[in-house]
Amino acid sequence: MAPPPSAIPLFKPSSSPPPSFSSSSLLLHNSMLKRLAFSSSLHRFLSHPTKLLPSSTTTQHISPAHFPALSSLIFRRPVYASKLLAMAEQTSNPASQSHKHTNRLAAEHSPYLLQHAHNPVDWYPWGEEAFAEARKRDVPIFVSIGYSTCHWCHVMEVESFEDEGVAKLLNDWFVSIKVDREERPDVDKVYMTYVQALYGGGGWPLSVFLSPDLKPLMGGTYFPPDDKFGRPGFKTILRKVKEAWDSKRDMLVKSGAFAIEQLSEALSASASSNKLPDGLPQHALRLCAEQLSGSYDSKFGGFGSAPKFPRPVEVQLMLYYSKKLEEAGKLGEAKEGREMVFFTLQCMARGGVHDHIGGGFHRYSVDECWHVPHFEKMLYDQGQLANVYLDAFSITKDVFYSYIARDILDYLRREMIGPEGEIYSAEDADSAESEGATRKKEGAFYVWTSQEVEDILGKDATLFKSHYYIKPSGNCDLSAMSDPHNEFKGKNVFIERKDSSEMASKFAIPVEKYLDILGQSRQKLFEVRCTRPRPHLDDKVIVSWNGLAISAFARASKILKNEPEGIKFNFPVVGSDAAVRFNDLTQEPKEYIQVADRAASFIRRHLYNEQTHQLQHSFRNGPSKAPGFLDDYAFLISGLLDLYEFGGQTNWLVWATELQDTQDELFLDREGGGYFNTPGEDPNILLRVKEDHDGAEPSGNSVSVINLVRLASMVAGNRSDHYRRDAEHVLAVFETRLKDMAMAVPLMCCAADMLTVPSRKQVVLVGHKHSVEFENMLAAAHASYDINKTVIHMDPTNSEELQFWEGNNSNIALMAKNHFAADKVVALVCQNFACSAPVNDPRSLVALLSQQSSSSA
Repeated sequence: MAPPPSAIPLFKPSSSPPPSFSSSSLLLHNSMLKRLAFSSSLHRFLSHPTKLLPSSTTTQHISPAHFPALSSLIFRRPVYASKLLAMAEQTSNPASQSHKHTNRLAAEHSPYLLQHAHNPVDWYPWGEEAFAEARKRDVPIFVSIGYSTCHWCHVMEVESFEDEGVAKLLNDWFVSIKVDREERPDVDKVYMTYVQALYGGGGWPLSVFLSPDLKPLMGGTYFPPDDKFGRPGFKTILRKVKEAWDSKRDMLVKSGAFAIEQLSEALSASASSNKLPDGLPQHALRLCAEQLSGSYDSKFGGFGSAPKFPRPVEVQLMLYYSKKLEEAGKLGEAKEGREMVFFTLQCMARGGVHDHIGGGFHRYSVDECWHVPHFEKMLYDQGQLANVYLDAFSITKDVFYSYIARDILDYLRREMIGPEGEIYSAEDADSAESEGATRKKEGAFYVWTSQEVEDILGKDATLFKSHYYIKPSGNCDLSAMSDPHNEFKGKNVFIERKDSSEMASKFAIPVEKYLDILGQSRQKLFEVRCTRPRPHLDDKVIVSWNGLAISAFARASKILKNEPEGIKFNFPVVGSDAAVRFNDLTQEPKEYIQVADRAASFIRRHLYNEQTHQLQHSFRNGPSKAPGFLDDYAFLISGLLDLYEFGGQTNWLVWATELQDTQDELFLDREGGGYFNTPGEDPNILLRVKEDHDGAEPSGNSVSVINLVRLASMVAGNRSDHYRRDAEHVLAVFETRLKDMAMAVPLMCCAADMLTVPSRKQVVLVGHKHSVEFENMLAAAHASYDINKTVIHMDPTNSEELQFWEGNNSNIALMAKNHFAADKVVALVCQNFACSAPVNDPRSLVALLSQQSSSSA
């Protein structure tokens, strides 16, 4: 669907970043890049000048000087997508084939490693066996990093790693290691950071050459197999690296060691003080909003240009800042910011990047109008996007947004949840076009010809095709990619028209009838699509991504109770009997919190050690070897706090506090401030990074600050003060980023402002739980959008709950005991050391919270 990823430093297309691309995660200052680029040894082996990918800072270009063996490896012309897509069509039905080759990856659990278990390449998994072999043979290491649903990883496998000639070169001259970036993000972070810092961008597959002691020698992303159009192929690159290793080894090793040393210094900086300067949080919030507004696409929505990625942290920043403006009485500016968000969410939901038949969102759009997607679906996108659509519904009460939130969550419930409640990672972009086909193609599961739609829908086809812009010639126009041999010629994705009322008038039918026809048509297409060969499912369970999904499911369980009654949902949902149904009128939002509860329970059972209080990172046929990383702790804690605040048991809050203690023990730099991304116990992980970039996923440091603010508002005394001090110290590490490059850290900007709020609003609900009254009062407490609000619920007749609150916040325990009534649920709203008079019905609570918001403004 998109141009091949750049072989950095050897090739970077000027039009767009790699399809499976990584934005610069920790963007280095120009001075650091110059120091890296112009060290005398490094200067000799770096190759082609490149520019940074979108959202990155401008850096000093790097050019070759004294190393012709590598500096000659420069790609100067783009590769047509269709040629590589043809090469990317994969062999399927492996079970029906006898395997000529089997390597060490066959014993692994990772779906990505298993995909390469029968390559002729003598792959090793990441580990001491491979490192020892490289030392023994005195050869460099080739590391290939990707993930199982990565389209361009599949391309490189078919072109190079299944090729006997390429395999012989790799096996003779290198020790080759395969890494699943989702299973080992710590390994990926080291070498992706190296590639990004030195060459200006990165993506997957990530291809890096290392010395036997794991220092990077050179790196890139995707490499085509053969020399074409005057460009060297992968086999040529292997020969050149071999020649350089034989003749320039000392220089290469010194260069790699220097790069790691400089990166380590830059990416583990310490704070110069214990807190941010006064006024900086407000400056950063305003600056980030201004920078995002400056990049806003008023025609097609979104921030920035093609390819367009849904970056939910940008939406979160704009909604948060608009709320602050509203509270300050700047209603016009607040409305302007919100309208940018709402238009963006509408364009995304109506575009082809949204799966209108099965629900959920694809990874990104290759064009500026959210039209043609790259078709893989990632769990981290679904969880975050569901949350921002829930936020939009909370603000507008427009069921368009609640509909999309349900669409995402019911896709996950239907397709991505395992037997014990665990939530899987991703679905591939590629699949076979028909049962028994020997090749896979990107998007085959999702695209349609006009004739297929006509054959399935019959008399309703004209209406449906008009509503979704379906054309006989196809609507996947990739002319912007200069691709004269479009692989998707005649194929359509669904792009929804905006005005159903106008279209209903055109067909002379009531709007309700028009919408029913669309829903019934989608049902028919869904049923037919279910007979197609499905894309590969990566059924790995990742703690951090489950944390994001837990948050969305928990929040939906109460926010969606504020929808008007009698709404018809014309998309596939899963009922309590696990059957797929359409036009569902009775789908209870409370079922969503059960999904969140089961996912959290799975992690506690299978990926948490009750003795050490530590997490493992992922699960597939058992826990992975990798420990839990910062994101695992931070995202799970965030999800558990939402699970508690939106109606879960107090034990989830207890676990969140325990996990926070462990996170601080493993990752917190108590002297310098900030959280490292890894525990630091593995000597083979050469970089320990303090991540700050809020990209496709938020940074662990940003989420951690928000967690600490929330926890500080729940507990009292020294523990509350401790949480706030830690949050202040974390933010102080990133002072320069907040001051100068706020757009790179939108969620951290929100976190910094949240910490300055003098008194966070508390809503305290007291009464028996598991009742309709309790559910309704909890829904009322969450009816309005207010990030600076904490909801606490307590039943003082429950001894475990009472014990927790008496030990952590005696004021809450006393308040609950004084206001408990056996026959009703009582709510109090507290702020600035004062509490409102108690109320006991949802409407009064909604009115009270609205009044409190007005008075705070």
